[in-house]
Amino acid sequence: MPTVRGVFPPVPTIFDADGALDLDRFARNLSRWNTTGLAGYVVLGSNGEFALLDEREKLALIERAREVTPRDKLLIAGTAVESTRGTIALTRAAAALGADLAIVLTPHYYSPSYDMAAYVRHFGAVADASPIPILAYNMPSYAKVDLPASTLIALANHPNIVGYKESGNNVAKIAEVAAAAPHGFAPLAGSGSQYLPARLVGATGGIMSLAIVAPDACVDLETAIEAGDLPRAQALQRRLLALNNAVTTRFGIAGVKAALDLLGYEGGAPREPLAPLSDADRRELATVLHAAGLVVATT
Repeated sequence: MPTVRGVFPPVPTIFDADGALDLDRFARNLSRWNTTGLAGYVVLGSNGEFALLDEREKLALIERAREVTPRDKLLIAGTAVESTRGTIALTRAAAALGADLAIVLTPHYYSPSYDMAAYVRHFGAVADASPIPILAYNMPSYAKVDLPASTLIALANHPNIVGYKESGNNVAKIAEVAAAAPHGFAPLAGSGSQYLPARLVGATGGIMSLAIVAPDACVDLETAIEAGDLPRAQALQRRLLALNNAVTTRFGIAGVKAALDLLGYEGGAPREPLAPLSDADRRELATVLHAAGLVVATT
């Protein structure tokens, strides 16, 4: 089983002026991130706009990401659809294209009809059928489902479910799961604002928007934690708080892409019906990036 440790950005999907996939520009971002200490990448996460992509596009992104991702970095593919059957099919296809792991969001459209036993059955069936390890993805703000610690601990006892991403900003839940899960299970922070506290209570790493725009700073924070340098880790965490807020709850996916443009990466517009950042918000975002110590492009 791969060790899921360190910092992973949920990489954005890049579109051309007509709204189609731009795989070359997508690959250029990955090539630049390859020069950092990032532990790998998540393709088709929330920041990857997976819900706005068709299956052909999803497979093309996984394939291109595998081509440019070195084998010492993990490639994690989002493979969730609403049905268990469909999730299994997409997970197998991702594995065939070279994904190292799959990350699976909770089904949610029929959530009033699901109890926690249904989620345990769903993740268990996907993990049983998957040729690659599975990460569960708890994302209450989008899925409107919040898996409790008891359910996550039950999932952790499946031999092919090797971790989970906590995007509910619940550090106490991470601590509870880390204490009760089998050795080797990887709770992962889902927010850069809580990376340090999450790591201190048992998270093994994080999948977070902040790492898209500030990969080196996030890796520096991880390095300080691993070295036991708590004062430096605290200072780094505090410095990143405003930036994390800007590229998550405040400006969202459009903000992440605008930040990439401002930092000299490939960004562009999100896919409709998501709207690009306004000019005023873009100027405000540039100020936040500069305050975080990042070099903003002048063009």
